[in-house]
This record gives sequence, structure tokens and C-alpha cells, in this order.
Amino acid sequence: MEIDLDKVRALRVLGRGAMGTVFLVADRSASPASLYALKVFEKHSPNAKPDADRRARWEVSVLSQLAHPYLPCLIGSTETPELLAWAVPFCHGGDLNTLRYSLSDGIFSTAAIRFYLTEIISALAHLHSLGIVYRDLKPENVLIQADGHVTLTDFDLSRNLPKKKIDSQAFSPRAVPAEPVSKQHRRNFTRIFFGNSPSEYLGEQLKKAKSARVSPVSKKRPSFTNHCSGGTTYERSFSFVGTEEYVSPEVVRGDGHEFAVDWWALGILTYEMAYGKTPFKGRNRKETFRNVLTRQPEFIGRRRSELTDLIGKLLAKDPSKRLGFAGGAEEVKAHPFFTGVKWDALDEVMRPPFLPPIEDLEEETTALDSAAAGEGFDIREYFKQLRDPPPLDQSASALTEF
Repeated sequence: MEIDLDKVRALRVLGRGAMGTVFLVADRSASPASLYALKVFEKHSPNAKPDADRRARWEVSVLSQLAHPYLPCLIGSTETPELLAWAVPFCHGGDLNTLRYSLSDGIFSTAAIRFYLTEIISALAHLHSLGIVYRDLKPENVLIQADGHVTLTDFDLSRNLPKKKIDSQAFSPRAVPAEPVSKQHRRNFTRIFFGNSPSEYLGEQLKKAKSARVSPVSKKRPSFTNHCSGGTTYERSFSFVGTEEYVSPEVVRGDGHEFAVDWWALGILTYEMAYGKTPFKGRNRKETFRNVLTRQPEFIGRRRSELTDLIGKLLAKDPSKRLGFAGGAEEVKAHPFFTGVKWDALDEVMRPPFLPPIEDLEEETTALDSAAAGEGFDIREYFKQLRDPPPLDQSASALTEF
């Protein structure tokens, strides 16, 4: 669908990042009017990275391929001489990082961890089946939909790799009832997650984890190379990208990487959900990377269990020994932590542990009414004012100087 910027009203800024600005917009050209998130990349921004245009177009290309309940779909896009914009569904529930900070103890129950991991693994499995390695899994990129299920976001760091041949019959998940969802956590969400008002949540006041992306570095070697393991040839990428606390050892070493980097990041994410912190964070980037290469995750205050075993196997330093390397998602699904999970019917049998409160879901109606009343602002004008701010009133300026 072609987005008509003349009929789109931006209601507020949802976020800003290296790849552009995300707006909550109401599209009055649709019948009925619809609400979605519009990501806008300013082509000639002085702050844009050299490869930003390529990455923005790549993200649009990836989104156009996706058709999965835990991955976003491309609603539409548009391009002007100054802007490239694309629309995805708006997720009312915020992200997994904000949700964790809303909990009184800052950690998730085992049942909640299992729920979110199953949906994330399902999403990663779909990406890998398309030959796409995600490379940017972190709590801020796991959004919560209105129905409590997840969706991954931000695909500009993802990359195509040749698909690996995997014998899915070699892995067979067990079938024993999974741990029930904690009702207390569900109550905590509606009471704590959004604070006193939806705007308080959606604003920038909430505490966010500091996780800067690692900048690409120049290497005197090709971006891709072939590698053999157990008689199987596969390709690796040498791009140095990711979020430093989530970067895998092979990326830090510059050895080249493939789909196993996503399983490493899943291990870091799982640890953070269980402990409220990442396992290898140091006082600076150098110390963090040293820890990634040399330290083992600590499981202080938690008995060894199927959860800690899962984390340990996902965080194997040697990617060829990492859970998911040989058997992909099917190997991860077969781990005992997921015993009883019905992978073919996740939406039917697994109830989300947290749901956005009803009053926040009603925000969509309020936002659409506001847009119909002419409220909001023009996106092109927004960027124009950033580039060329209006001149100061001369009389006001003179009074200030006086």
C-alpha cells in the first residue's frame, strides 16, 4: 500500500534511533481510519550513518517478506526526495524492557520466561527459514501486542545468509504439562506497567536500559566467507554489529558468524529476564567484551534447573557447541525447559502472562477521534522545522539581550 502523507496525521513521537524516527499516526485515507506506527528515515540528515539508506531499504525489504504472528507485517510505504517511510502495526504494550522494569522485583517468573521465549523462538525460526539472521535481539526490540503476544522489531541489522540444512527429525520435543502462568504477574502488569496514565508509559520518562549498538569496524577480509563444520559448508558474515551486552564471542573475536549469534542473544535475553541484568556487563565496552570471551554466566541465588541449563547451553562460547547451531530452532525447542509446549498451537494453548489494561487499549479510539478533529501534525513539516527552525522573533530577542 502506498502511504499518502497528505492524509496521515502524526499524533506523537514513539521513539528515535539511528535509523529514523517512529511516529504514532492516524491514516484518514483508510475506511475506517486506522492507527499504526510509521518509521521515517530522513535521507539527508547530517546525523545519518553512511550506510543508513541501504539499511533502511533493507528493513523495508525484510518486512515485505514476513507473514508470522510474532513478526510485524509491512502495512505500506512511501518515498519522497527527503524521506523514506514505512508503516507497521502499532504495539500498545510497549517493549519487554519496559515491562521488566515495571515489575516490583525486576525479573520474570519462570512461566513468563517460558511464554516469551517460545514466541521469540518461533519468530527466529521463521526468520532463519527465510535465510535471515536477526542480529539485534534485545528486550527493547521485543514489543508487546494488544493481546499480550510479542512481535520483534528493527530489522536494519539483519542480514541474508544461505539457509542451513537441518534434520528436524533428529530433535523431538517432549510432551509434559508446562508450568502454569502466574496470576500475580498478570495483576502486577495491569497495576504497575503503565503507571498512572498511558502517556506516562509512552513517554520517555520511564527508565530504560543503556544498550548502545556496536559500531561496524573496518576489516581487511570479505564480509562473507565459507566455512566447514562436520562436513557441512555454510557461510559466515564478518560484520561487527549488535548491542554490546548481547554481542557473541565470535563477533567480538572477528571470527565470522552465522545464525548461532541469535541463539547466543536469546541466552543473554533469558538471563536478563531471570536475573534482571545481563551476565557479562563490565564497567566499559572493553571489559564487557573481555567478560564475553572469558567469563561464564553466574547463577547466584538460583538452583541449577532446566532454565539455568538452557541459558548455559545457549551461552556456549564456541558457536559450534551452542544449542541451536547444529539443529537450529528445532534443537532449541527440544530442550527440556520447553517440555509440554505445543509449538504448533501457541496462540491456542498459551495465555499471555501480562495484558495491557483496557483503558490503554481505548487509546486507539481517542487517538482516531483526535485525528478526525484535525489534531496532530504533518510529518514533512516536522522534519522541515528540524532542518530549518523558524527565526527568533526580533523583538523578543532584543528584550532578551536588554
